[in-house]
Amino acid sequence: MNVIGSRPDGWWRDRRGAMRSLVSSLAAYAQATGDEVTVFFDGRPFDVGEPPIPIHFAPGGPNAADDEIVRFLATDPEPQSLTVVTSDATLADRVRAHGAEVIPAGGFRRELD
Repeated sequence: MNVIGSRPDGWWRDRRGAMRSLVSSLAAYAQATGDEVTVFFDGRPFDVGEPPIPIHFAPGGPNAADDEIVRFLATDPEPQSLTVVTSDATLADRVRAHGAEVIPAGGFRRELD
């Protein structure tokens, strides 16, 4: 959510709409760059359409998606080949501990537009 929250564009008035918009932007980014993109959201699943990228929902409260990201990295045979977009310092430290790269959310968000 800190990728969505990196821009104060009123996303909090329509959280699900902001999530759908991010998924759409990330799908376009993946198609344009050829990069594999996986999205992790805190909260219960809801209909985001049928995007061509994997989306994981992590119910269970704050930072549940962070825990899912770390589990994802822990099971990947080459976590150093992965990049996580976040501006959360604690998550960034956890990600780096697995050897993955971190890109700040704000900079990445500007790249999407």
